[in-house]
Amino acid sequence: MRSSKPTSLALLIAAVLLGGCVATTKPLYQWDSYQTQIHEHFKGASPQAQIEALENQLQQTRASGAAVPPGLHAHLALQYAKVGRVDLMHQQLEAEKALFPESQPFIDRLLAQSRK
Repeated sequence: MRSSKPTSLALLIAAVLLGGCVATTKPLYQWDSYQTQIHEHFKGASPQAQIEALENQLQQTRASGAAVPPGLHAHLALQYAKVGRVDLMHQQLEAEKALFPESQPFIDRLLAQSRK
């Protein structure tokens, strides 16, 4: 008769490896409805509705102490530009640049173009 030790050991190793796959971690960013807002933007949602939803998400994210997802401030800046609030657009672009320094060349180009 064969020993069941190798089979038992293999099952134990498989269980441990699979158990590691189900570990939950906290998400890096607080996405909330941001992805939905991008979808709504492409469906033609009004800039004012987008501004309200994105500002609301920013408040909730800050209150929870979570990280703002990349692009949220830039998307909000786009909506402010659409309603003619260039001052708030610049403010949001600067916030995006501060949170995500890798976006600096692109954001600086947008800021330069908006000041022409």
